Amino acid sequence: MNTLSSAPFCSLLDRLFAEADAATSPAIRAFTSEERAALTTSKTQYLDLYAQLKDLWLPVSRETGELLYMLVRATGARTIVEFGTSFGISTLFIAAALRDNGGGRVISSEFEMSKIERAQQNLEDAGLADLVEIRAGDAMETLRQDLPESIDLLLLDGAKALYADIFELVAPKLRTGALVLADDAEMCPEYLSLIRTTKDRYLSLPFAGDIELSVKLG
Repeated sequence: MNTLSSAPFCSLLDRLFAEADAATSPAIRAFTSEERAALTTSKTQYLDLYAQLKDLWLPVSRETGELLYMLVRATGARTIVEFGTSFGISTLFIAAALRDNGGGRVISSEFEMSKIERAQQNLEDAGLADLVEIRAGDAMETLRQDLPESIDLLLLDGAKALYADIFELVAPKLRTGALVLADDAEMCPEYLSLIRTTKDRYLSLPFAGDIELSVKLG
């Protein structure tokens, strides 16, 4: 048996996905078309805009979570950086894989404190909190320093306008063979242009509709 199929992980995930499916966000319905566009394009308004959406669930799908688990297990990854914790569903999948790999460390990032508190509780309920460090604040600052010298996988799942910037912050630490998974990548044209035009260093392709999966070649 592995962590992914064991209690309390299974029942916790089922509950969280059900909660996410049932959740609504009055704030997002009140956004103007300009504010909605700024969510995916603005590099100056993202903190203010996402702060209004602290009740909005922004989880990976179950399939994407299982893909993350598979990638971490298959590559024997030990050190992972995650941009965008939200309520911690993706973090749970990654930490479960690390547990089954024999240990490791996830450095995640989230600026909304209420989401950090909930994600931390979810990790504790799953018995995986010891594998995860959630850095509070703007990821452009929190991921700028004190990263491990060698990173096995980067997950991009935060503010869409920042994917390219976060990637460039973390890229110097990515080892040869490291993976980069960008969720909702079709919403991030700047990142896609960047990662797809560095063919001497990264091989990248769209995967499962809304994911861009890339490997560092050297």
